[in-house]
Amino acid sequence: MVVTEYHCPECMVDVRGKFTAGGLGGLSEKQIDFIKIFLSCRGNIKEVEREMGISYPTVRNRLGAVILALGLTPAQEQQEAEERTEVLDRLEKGEIDAEEATKLLSGKKGK
Repeated sequence: MVVTEYHCPECMVDVRGKFTAGGLGGLSEKQIDFIKIFLSCRGNIKEVEREMGISYPTVRNRLGAVILALGLTPAQEQQEAEERTEVLDRLEKGEIDAEEATKLLSGKKGK
């Protein structure tokens, strides 16, 4: 989103230009809703999980997406976190066994 005008109703000053929304202004409505719930749960991921009715890995993914959108995490680190979460989701659902999960995660140690 690009803001093109700021207006002060008290002094009637208009400032025109090309301004980025920056900060939280770059987040989607869904991400802002997530942040509100996350903060109301005081950052407790298990509480967010219960409040939203989503799995722990999904909460982590959404949190990671917000962190990335705010420019707080390198994209590569976020991608690796999403890949680990996907493997753990598949393990939890029984789509793969522990041995396969271990193989898939072995290249992602310590990240």
